[in-house]
Amino acid sequence: MTAVAELKQSHRATWAAGDYAAVAELIDESPPRDLLARVELAPGARVLDVATGTGNVALRAAAAGARVVGLDLTPELFETARRRAHEHRVAVDWVEGDAEELPYPDASFDLVLSVFGVQFAPRHELAARELARVCRPGGQIGLVSWTPQSQIGELLKLIGRYLPAAPDYASPPPLWGSEPHVRRLFAGSGVELEFTRGHNPWRFDSPERFVAFMESHYGPTVKARERLTATGRWDECRAEIVAMVSRRNDATDGGLLMRAEYLVAVGRRTG
Repeated sequence: MTAVAELKQSHRATWAAGDYAAVAELIDESPPRDLLARVELAPGARVLDVATGTGNVALRAAAAGARVVGLDLTPELFETARRRAHEHRVAVDWVEGDAEELPYPDASFDLVLSVFGVQFAPRHELAARELARVCRPGGQIGLVSWTPQSQIGELLKLIGRYLPAAPDYASPPPLWGSEPHVRRLFAGSGVELEFTRGHNPWRFDSPERFVAFMESHYGPTVKARERLTATGRWDECRAEIVAMVSRRNDATDGGLLMRAEYLVAVGRRTG
């Protein structure tokens, strides 16, 4: 197995760990709503949701009458996605696949979307090239990504300081939340981009409750806890996370409110 294949296996295990469905419930309002309000989603449109997770965007697009494929590297998440599709009475084609090697011909889709998904593919240039390739001329690409300045961006950076460095070819996920980076990724692809920003609220009883939730539900934090517990460093890392969350707390009622920033990038493929 190649080094890249091993990394992909590690990524799959990360997102299968914990309970991503519970995390997805907390980001199922503002981010997908903001994205779908900025793209041309019409009944019958062919839509690909890349790194769909448990289907936050795919289900909304299907409910609007689109023909939707939800693709993800981690098919373990599809059990929840299928249940949700049944509950919403919509049809989505759930497909195991890699954002860096999409299993579709050129120009297959009217809309190619991803919310907090494709940004976790390690090789950003390859992923961007694939998004543009499968989007038809005149179609749109719509992405939502945590920014480097966001609470999730800082969480990932903080955890990364405690873990072995990523391979040179793997770029940090929050870079997809940087406008200049996204422009560089799509340079020369015939995709004209527009950007806006939004905020996802995270509400918990306290910073401690938030960290307890993330270390048992959010794959990257779950795996960090496992590795750092084995080396005796988790308590130190966890204390840093609690301090970071406390610093970002905007609540005035004794609880926790964080408004995590995300970047919405919408591009039309002109060529």
